[in-house]
Amino acid sequence: MKRNTAQPWIHSAGLDLLFIVGPAFLVTVLAMLLNEQLQSLGAMSAWVWLALIVGVDVTHVYSTLFRTYFDHEELRQRQGMYLLTPLLAWIAGCLLYSMGSLTFWRVLAYLAVFHFVRQQYGFMMIYGRKDGPAFKQLDKLVIYAATLFPLIYWHGHERHFDWFVDGDFFQFRSDAVIQFAGWCYAALIIAYVVKEAYIWRQSGWISWPKQLMLAGTALSWYIGIVQFDNDLMFSAINVISHGVPYLALVWIYGCNQTELQGQGATFYFQWVGQLFRRRWWWLFLGLLACWAYIEENLWDGWVWREHGTVLLFADALPEIQSEQALMWLVPLLATPQITHYVLDAFIWRMKQPDTNWGQILFQRAK
Repeated sequence: MKRNTAQPWIHSAGLDLLFIVGPAFLVTVLAMLLNEQLQSLGAMSAWVWLALIVGVDVTHVYSTLFRTYFDHEELRQRQGMYLLTPLLAWIAGCLLYSMGSLTFWRVLAYLAVFHFVRQQYGFMMIYGRKDGPAFKQLDKLVIYAATLFPLIYWHGHERHFDWFVDGDFFQFRSDAVIQFAGWCYAALIIAYVVKEAYIWRQSGWISWPKQLMLAGTALSWYIGIVQFDNDLMFSAINVISHGVPYLALVWIYGCNQTELQGQGATFYFQWVGQLFRRRWWWLFLGLLACWAYIEENLWDGWVWREHGTVLLFADALPEIQSEQALMWLVPLLATPQITHYVLDAFIWRMKQPDTNWGQILFQRAK
């Protein structure tokens, strides 16, 4: 018997394809087509860094504010988590930095990796929300394999790029481990294809958003990490395929919340509701980009001293060279980022008894 079930988009086919599913395909294909030009460019220019890291990566970190701290009802229900997370993140960061700066950056890199992997898992589960319980574990395994195999390969092969700083990933030399991981990945892909074909044959229905999310994840992670060894290519694929879908997710959620509950009904600030009007998307992104720009000026002025040409007031700040001062300062500057990583592990869980985010997010799905 055929199922008469609409495709499980988050908002709509057009918006999802453009901003959630599509970015991974678009940036990966462009990177492949421009491979020779990207290889010849060498180091990432300051303007490209500004567009990718500040304009997308750090910007998407601050978008979490609209899902958490700017939402009165959300903050009331999980007050302890929201108040303690930044404080504990800073304290833990200081302790790690006191063990050495590489220790701090290494732990932060693996926390970021966990966050990136879990985002793909989360989207996979969202797009598979209308599937039956059968074979659900296989869906989970295959999306994890699509991200973890490239990471295992990275750990076994030196790359000309790093997650944050040079040497933040451990390295090992074992072709047998990588080969075994590759065979496991291939076996899971085959099992998944067979499973989806069986379901389609039995019901006549298939979740195309889920298939596209898995394919985009597998393509972008493999091309960006395994196939090519280029810092600019990796950064572009990694940042855009992660940051743009997250910004779209928060935007959809905020717009739906404003329409359902009335402008500013659960927001701490009335102006927040104004941002989530379709004609004001540019103001939403611009505000987030401004916060990201300010943060990067502080990072560059006090710590890095690398991008003063595109940062307005970084050179006016005194460079901090005292390791004792950096032990407190670097984790403080990283606190928004760490808080984003930690909170994101909780705020989008499908089965969460103390929140109705799912009803809000999917209320306009079509």
